[in-house]
Amino acid sequence: MLVLCWHVPDWCVMQGVQFTELYCYCIDLTSASENGTKKFWDFMRTHDSVSILIFNTSRQCFVVVKQFRPAVYMCELERHHPELFENPDKEGLSRVEDPLPAAVGVTYELCAGIVDKPDLSLEEIACEEILEECGYRVPVTNLRKITSYRSGVGVTGSRQTLFYAEVTDQMKTGEGGGHPEEGELIEVVEIPLEDSMKFAYDETFPKTMGVIFSFMWFQTNIAPKLPKK
Repeated sequence: MLVLCWHVPDWCVMQGVQFTELYCYCIDLTSASENGTKKFWDFMRTHDSVSILIFNTSRQCFVVVKQFRPAVYMCELERHHPELFENPDKEGLSRVEDPLPAAVGVTYELCAGIVDKPDLSLEEIACEEILEECGYRVPVTNLRKITSYRSGVGVTGSRQTLFYAEVTDQMKTGEGGGHPEEGELIEVVEIPLEDSMKFAYDETFPKTMGVIFSFMWFQTNIAPKLPKK
C-alpha cells in the first residue's frame, strides 16, 4: 500500500521566496510492505526536461551555459559554515555574517529547459531553449536525439531527454542569455573542441554530469567523422 501526501514544507519558503507549484511540488510517500514494515520518503515532483549538446562547426567548439544555482550555493555555504545548519530555521539562514561570493554557486551546464508546453514536441521545446539561452536558430530537423534518462533519482526522478545540434555562426540571431525578467541570468560559454575533455575532468570548473557524458559521447560518435586537420 502507498500513501501520498502533497504538501509545501516550511523549508520551501525562505527569505521571501515563495514556493510555487508551477515548477514542482513536494510529496510524502509512505509504503507498507507485506510484513507490515513502513517506510517513509520525501520527494519532489518536477517537470521533465530537455538538454542539448551544441557544437559550433564554424568555430569547432561546444556552446554551453554558465549560471548561478542557489542549491549549489547553499551546499557550499553549509560546507564552509556548518554551524548555520545545525539548527536550521528561516531566521538563522537569513542572517549570514560572512556570506560566500556568488561565484561558488555558478555551474557550467548544457543548454536545457523544462517540458511545460504540452502543445510542443520535445524537439520544438529544445529548439526554443537553444534560441533563448544561446541565440542560435536551429530547425527541428537539425536535432539528433542522443538518449533519455532519469535525473535526480533520489529526489525528483524526472526524465531528461538529451539532443545533439550542430550550429554555425550564420545561425546565430541573438545573444541568448535566457529571460532576465524570469530570473534567468545565463552566460553563454564556448569550449574549444581540443580542450573539451580536459575541461570535462577539471574539477575547478563546476559542471553537471550531462556536460561530461555528452562530451564523451561526442568523442565516440562525432569526432571520428570530423575532417582531419
